[in-house]
Amino acid sequence: MKQLIQNLKTGESSLIDVPDPISQPNKIKILSDISLVSLGTERMLVDFGKSNYLQKAKQQPEKVKQVLDKVRTEGLKPTINAVQNKLNQPLPLGYCNVGKVLEIGTKTSEFKIGDRIASNGNHAELVIVPENLCAQIPDNVSDDEATFTVIGAIGLQGIRLIQPTLGETIVVVGLGLIGLITVQLLLANGCNVIGIDLDESKTALAKEFGAKVINPQKTNPVAYINDLTNDSGIDGVIITASSKSNDIISQAAQMCRKRGRIVLVGVIGLDINRSDFYEKELSFQVSCSYGPGRYDPQYEDQNIDYPIGHVRWTEQRNFEAVLDAISTGRLDVKPLISEIVPFEEFDKIYGNMTRPGIIGSLLKYDSKPTSKNIIKIANKVFSPTKPIIGIIGAGNFTSATTIPNLQINKAQIKTISSAGGLSATSLAK
Repeated sequence: MKQLIQNLKTGESSLIDVPDPISQPNKIKILSDISLVSLGTERMLVDFGKSNYLQKAKQQPEKVKQVLDKVRTEGLKPTINAVQNKLNQPLPLGYCNVGKVLEIGTKTSEFKIGDRIASNGNHAELVIVPENLCAQIPDNVSDDEATFTVIGAIGLQGIRLIQPTLGETIVVVGLGLIGLITVQLLLANGCNVIGIDLDESKTALAKEFGAKVINPQKTNPVAYINDLTNDSGIDGVIITASSKSNDIISQAAQMCRKRGRIVLVGVIGLDINRSDFYEKELSFQVSCSYGPGRYDPQYEDQNIDYPIGHVRWTEQRNFEAVLDAISTGRLDVKPLISEIVPFEEFDKIYGNMTRPGIIGSLLKYDSKPTSKNIIKIANKVFSPTKPIIGIIGAGNFTSATTIPNLQINKAQIKTISSAGGLSATSLAK
C-alpha cells in the first residue's frame, strides 16, 4: 500500500510503498476513501522538518534539556547517534480518515465489515485503528463531511472544558479549521461568539455562521471587547491559533471578566503575566486532543471504555457527537472544503501549505483491497558461508542498537518485519 510520510530531518513529504498493516485483535482495518489534511498541525511538522538543527532546538527546548541530560549520563557520541536515529525515523502524516471496514479484530465488537467509519487513521490506503478511535458515520453524512469528525472533536473538547452556558460570550482566537468548527458549535450551544483572525476570508466565513469578528490588524481586540462589554470583559476565550507569540495569552487574559476562563486548544507562546491572571482569578486549562481516553493505552489499545456514568464524553463519544451535529445540520462543514486532491497528487497541498483562502484540503483515494505483505527494497546477493539474519520488530532499540552492531560485524540482514510496516520499510532502506 501507499502511505504519506514526513522526514523530520529534511522536511520532505513523500508517498512510499509499505507492507499492508497486520491485523490485530483490538483493532479494525479500514480501506481509505478520503482524508482531511490538518493544515495547522501538519504544516508545523513540515516546517519543523525543514528547519536547521538550531531552529529545531529553539522550537523544542524541553527536548534540548533531555539531550543535555543524556550527554551527561551516556556521553556525546551515543547521544548524537540517538538524535540522528530519531530524526531518521519517518513520521506518518494525517489523523482524519474516512473509509470502509475491511477486517475486524477478534476482540472488537462494535463494527462490522463494510461499515463506513471515521477514525484518526493516517494518510494511507489502508489504516489499522483501535476500535475506540473510530465512529460509525450516519447515512445522511457524506464521506467528505465525515472527514471533519476527528478535528471537530478537538474543538468540541475545548468547548467541554470551558463549560459555556446559554447567553455567555466566548471569544475564539484563530479561525482555521478547528476555530471555525468551534465557532459553530458554540453558537449551537446558545453562546454569543466573537472570532479573531488575520485572514479576511476566514473572518468572513465566521461572520456568515453568525459570529462577530475582529481582524487584529485593523481593530484592537482588547479595546473592542472592553467597549462591547462596558469594561466588564467576556466570559471565556478558546485559543485555537498557532503562533509563537506571547501576545495572544496576554490579550486573552485582558479580555476576560473576573473569574473568566481560558482554554488552549492550539499552540502559542505561554510566557504568562501573573498579574493578568491574579487580579481576575482567571482559570487556564490546556485541552488534550480529542478528549478523555487520549494517550491512555488501556482505553486506546485495549478497548477498555470509561463508564458513561463517570466519563460522559470520551474521545469516541466526542467523535459521535460531531457526526450527530453534522447529521442534524447544527454543524455545517461543507463551506470549509476548499479542495479535493487525488492522493497521488498530495504535493499540490504539501508543496505550499500557506496558500491564501485554503481552509480544508481533502485527499481522495482510489484504493482497492490488497494483500501485499512484503516490499522488496533492493536486490542483494548473500554469501552462503555466512549466517543470513531476519529481524522481527523495528522499534527504537532495533534501529539504535541492534542493527548498528550487526552492521559493524558485517552481518547479512535479509528481512526486517514490523506489525505496521512503516518502521520496517524505513530500516530496510
